Amino acid sequence: MRTRSALIVWGGWSGHAPEHCARIVRAMLEAMNFQVRMEDSPRAFLDPHLPRMDLVVPVVSMGTISREEAASLSGAVKQGVGLAGFHGGMCDAFRESVEYQFMCGGQFVAHPGGIIDYRVNITRPDDPVMQGLRDFDYRSEQYYMHVDPGNEVLATTTFSGEHADWVEGVVMPVVWKRRHGRGRVFFSALGHAPEEFAVAPMRTILERGLHWAAERA
Repeated sequence: MRTRSALIVWGGWSGHAPEHCARIVRAMLEAMNFQVRMEDSPRAFLDPHLPRMDLVVPVVSMGTISREEAASLSGAVKQGVGLAGFHGGMCDAFRESVEYQFMCGGQFVAHPGGIIDYRVNITRPDDPVMQGLRDFDYRSEQYYMHVDPGNEVLATTTFSGEHADWVEGVVMPVVWKRRHGRGRVFFSALGHAPEEFAVAPMRTILERGLHWAAERA
């Protein structure tokens, strides 16, 4: 098996334990025969060698990114570099950058009720990322997101309205994949806390998503 290369960039809001989560992801990737580099600043996106990498994993809730850094990352993904991530580390990173959000395919806007019990429904059981998985219960933040209608949605959740009655019955994407230029982009909204990586379906979905995104078209 060819050794693939991955860049993990961590930082931002400490409440999501970015360094801890980044180290968990690094171990996951190394177990899949990736050579992994970890950085704590989006300045890493300016590396001229970035387009030669197989995968980028942002673990940066909120945080800031310059136009140059966002353009460099977007350009690398358009050339075929994979982008994959989870929860706020990817889709609540760099709130001011619409270029980054366009690439990711969604942006967090709320989690009514905070940490709650909810159900994840598999919508594409035939997809390799979801193969063999069934609907499952989950306890975490139930992300309400603004999402790109062009996403290929692999799993959803339905809001009960208990914590925000005006969104009762809303079906929200939880896991998706998409293309950005020639690059593959994968996202899972699961993973608010490091402990969630011990939940088998969450970990399986993320591992498979990382692998899928790193497969160049």
